[in-house]
Amino acid sequence: MGFFNKIKEKVSNVVQNASDAVQSAKEAVINATESMVNSVSELLNVEKIKDGLTKTRSSFTDKIKAVLGVGRKIDDALLEEIEEILITADIGVNTTEKIIEAVKIRVKKDKIEDATQIYDLLKEEILNLLVKSPSASNDANFGFDENDKPHTILVIGVNGVGKTTTIGKLAYNYRRTGKQVIIGAADTFRAAANEQLEIWAERAGVAIVQQGQGADPAAVAFDTLNSAISKNADVVIIDTAGRLHNKMNLMAELEKISRVMKKLKDNAPNDVFLILDATTGQNAIQQANEFMKVANITGIVLTKLDGTAKGGVVIPIASELKIPVRYIGVGEKIDDLQPFDPTAFVNALFERIDDKDNDEVK
Repeated sequence: MGFFNKIKEKVSNVVQNASDAVQSAKEAVINATESMVNSVSELLNVEKIKDGLTKTRSSFTDKIKAVLGVGRKIDDALLEEIEEILITADIGVNTTEKIIEAVKIRVKKDKIEDATQIYDLLKEEILNLLVKSPSASNDANFGFDENDKPHTILVIGVNGVGKTTTIGKLAYNYRRTGKQVIIGAADTFRAAANEQLEIWAERAGVAIVQQGQGADPAAVAFDTLNSAISKNADVVIIDTAGRLHNKMNLMAELEKISRVMKKLKDNAPNDVFLILDATTGQNAIQQANEFMKVANITGIVLTKLDGTAKGGVVIPIASELKIPVRYIGVGEKIDDLQPFDPTAFVNALFERIDDKDNDEVK
């Protein structure tokens, strides 16, 4: 009987150890899930957006507040001053005229006399002009349709706008949400492009597919997507050459990349992101107009907002081009690429910290 009792005791210990292991695994999964949820919730960082818009706010809304003195009448002179501020903030003539006209209509309709109320009217009308992405809920947490893997993104834009760094930051944010990402280095035209992208892929902790300089970009895109499919990866991000001076060659190249990707995935690419540099102001809109002639752009990523007072260019880009701004770059750190939320953006643009004691946004 002693022998059987020992066996029984050993079996009981094994069962208990297994039970403990299962419980530990469950707790690990729960903790990992909670960590991931916290990570996702931190992706839209309103404070980062406010900090990134500091220069734009000082050249735009602070100036508007300065002209809206208490007791000042709403007249043509006041509206002309506001119009000038909007134009110099790179909102552009056409979009500025839309905003001013809308404000005039509201003033007349609501019989507004207090000039200080113009501030809130401007805020409301600018928000009305911003185009919201159809996939805004996915953009907010770097998600996508899980039934349509791998989600493929083609990234375009001229050299120098921050294309490589944006790809690295985008990949990093997807990885933070638990996604497996593969980057394709299809900008085989520019010297050192692969090396730069490889550095960012390493920082983001994601895989990269590349070939030598001068290789066929479409072949790189095909190999990248093929690798992603074989590995059941979640997201594919394809870099492309930043040439715009020869639109015919660029058009042919982008069409070929899309065509070969469709051999592996019918609806690839799912997105075509155009990267624009906010510091270029109205020139960014000109670039967008040119790229719209050669690519079916589904969203714009606006970089370097933190380094410019021309952040107002977001407004005409969305209003005039009717292309949603999907993400904005508000810093140099790898987690400084923020999902674009029109309401958060307008609130950040029109709010400032007045109370230094409690840092409460007025």
